Amino acid sequence: MFWKFDLHTSSHLEALLEKEDVTLTELMEEEDVLQECKAQNRRLLLFLSQDHCMQELLHLITTEPPAGVDEMKRFKYPNIACELLTCDVGVINDKLGNEETMLETLYSFLEQPSPLNPLLASFFSKTIGNLITRKTEQVISFLRGKEGFLSLVLKHIDTSAMMDLLLRLISCVEPAPLRQETLNWLNEEKLAQRLIELIHPERDEERQSNASQTLCDIIRLSRDQANQLQEISEPDPLLAALESQECVGQLLQNMFSGERTESCIVNGIQVLLTLLEIRRVDGVMDAQGFERSYAVNSSILLAIQPQLIHFHQLLLEPPKRSPMLTTLGVLEEPLGNTRLHVARLVASLLYTSSASHAVVAQELCRLNTMDLLLDLFFKYTWNNFLHLQVELCVAAILRPCAHEMRLQPGLGSQEKSSLHQDALQEQALSEPQTPEPTVTPENSAHNTLVTHLFQHCQLVQRILGAWEENDKIQLEGGMRRGYMGHLTRIANTVVHNMEKGPVHTQISRLIAELPEECRGCWETFVDQTLSETNRKNTIDLVGARNLRHSSEDDMESPFPKELTLQQAFSDYQIQQMTANFVDQFGFNDEEFTDHDDSIGATFDRIAEININIDAGQDSANTAVFEACSKEKIQPFDDDEEDIWEEKEINYVWWFPVIPEHRGQGPGSLFKPGPICLVVCIHSGAGWIADFGEVNSKAPAAGAGFAAWDSPASHPATTETEEKGWAKFTDFQPFCW
Repeated sequence: MFWKFDLHTSSHLEALLEKEDVTLTELMEEEDVLQECKAQNRRLLLFLSQDHCMQELLHLITTEPPAGVDEMKRFKYPNIACELLTCDVGVINDKLGNEETMLETLYSFLEQPSPLNPLLASFFSKTIGNLITRKTEQVISFLRGKEGFLSLVLKHIDTSAMMDLLLRLISCVEPAPLRQETLNWLNEEKLAQRLIELIHPERDEERQSNASQTLCDIIRLSRDQANQLQEISEPDPLLAALESQECVGQLLQNMFSGERTESCIVNGIQVLLTLLEIRRVDGVMDAQGFERSYAVNSSILLAIQPQLIHFHQLLLEPPKRSPMLTTLGVLEEPLGNTRLHVARLVASLLYTSSASHAVVAQELCRLNTMDLLLDLFFKYTWNNFLHLQVELCVAAILRPCAHEMRLQPGLGSQEKSSLHQDALQEQALSEPQTPEPTVTPENSAHNTLVTHLFQHCQLVQRILGAWEENDKIQLEGGMRRGYMGHLTRIANTVVHNMEKGPVHTQISRLIAELPEECRGCWETFVDQTLSETNRKNTIDLVGARNLRHSSEDDMESPFPKELTLQQAFSDYQIQQMTANFVDQFGFNDEEFTDHDDSIGATFDRIAEININIDAGQDSANTAVFEACSKEKIQPFDDDEEDIWEEKEINYVWWFPVIPEHRGQGPGSLFKPGPICLVVCIHSGAGWIADFGEVNSKAPAAGAGFAAWDSPASHPATTETEEKGWAKFTDFQPFCW
């Protein structure tokens, strides 16, 4: 058909290239110029690689377009120019990377005054980033020769494209020796320290945010590359600088100097949280056979510990915020992003594994920070972000093995997951089976924190009081408190660790020392209230049991028994289908809780699923289906015909009605229902749907779809029929 109708359209690009006076603008007007460039059209590349063309392309991506042009077309040519320069063609890369005049033109963009055009900055960053990857040695040598290069990049750090450029220099330089030289050069230029200087109350918020994000990305990239490149013995100088007590101390000093702004504090805490992240090294074992993990450098905690009093003060007196209108009314004193981030920082500190953890634990006890966090937990009834962080703090205190960071063999996937802030919830809810640790100075300090939680913070009394208050509010017709779900999990954490946790002896002793009345209330609460709540919160998953609800056993189907879904797909067949699906798909709890790679591997096997339905025993259904197929499916006519000839066209649609989901108990996944076939015939110029009443009487078994059971059941001929419009009332349902 393609050649028959001659739909091929020849490109005008070749004709333009034959012109002696063709311009770059004319070529860029062609829609296929980029495609031809990527296909390495020889004549096009020869034209583009000329000096004047390359300079014009660079001029387009580094110079502000005229202001009078329509905004829709103003950046059209700069965008095309950027795509041509970064299409990864060797001729263009060689021209840009090997000739210093080209690099000078590109570099001149950084020398422009602030603020840079964000779109042009993205074009510049993409172009030079491509050169860093493809012409690494030449570009790195050129940039190192520019004395003020790093100062210019940091000057424009308020533009996000400059962050991308810095990260390219850190992550895209190969081979490894050249990468190490580049890192040493950036460290000599004090990149880490200069980025920290930008996180200061006197800087604008955009500059602070981008500097913070750049530091976080540098930390993660450096740690990832250190884990992947085990043969490199020389440490990453940028990471070493950022983890030093000097740099962390400078960051904290900036955060608390002068006026305490939310932007500076939040961005600074983001960097601290990244420094406190602990990641597992997949497949790498230490001398004892444990999976190696990246532990927190003790210098980070030593720098944070003296400043904990300032973070505690922020929980008491955060930066002022205006009242906030919520769906439950006006919140006069919002929690604020500052206090939420302080709570996240405390949770991360409690999960660290450094020897300096004891110093942090003692300081938190002295400041009574956990008591203050629990006050905020109950004060801000509907702030689940805060509730989660407080829950993580309690879990970390009650399970000191979590902060020891030994990933024991045989543990579940949750215990093996990385313990950075985004994954702390999984760690908090897991139940590792580890022996009670030996008493060391660090554990002694942590035991002090456990005692502080039960005695001074009165955790048990708070749980009982909040639960009683919630029950009273609900009895009076009020709303269930927003923290009740997290409070339930905190109570379960106490119970689980009292029975088999690493400090279960200490927890049992502390609960036994409670006043007799309080202890009795707690035991009653655990045995009755909490147990009943857990039962209600437990989802009974459908296994290999009967999928039909018991209440349906006595239900009489309105359809002939030989055509009902119950007989067409017996319970045994449905169970076999389910087992077959599970066996082939390979569902495994750990695959859904371990890592993204496992999840991806699971879904990669979707194409291998093969579910076979054995309907051979049901001869009646087979006969009906074959009769329908023979009647409605016509063989193709081999005679050639004109596909454009106007003619009557008939359409046939099969509409399977999916069984309705009941959800009334674990044994009733599906509600049996008919699978209906509707035949719609289109004849003439068009059709209209009429959803009028349909004769619901089913045909006899094996009767097919041609006629109703009685002539009286035929709908009367209407004016719509005479005009050739389809009417759905003319068709009978067929129930399988």
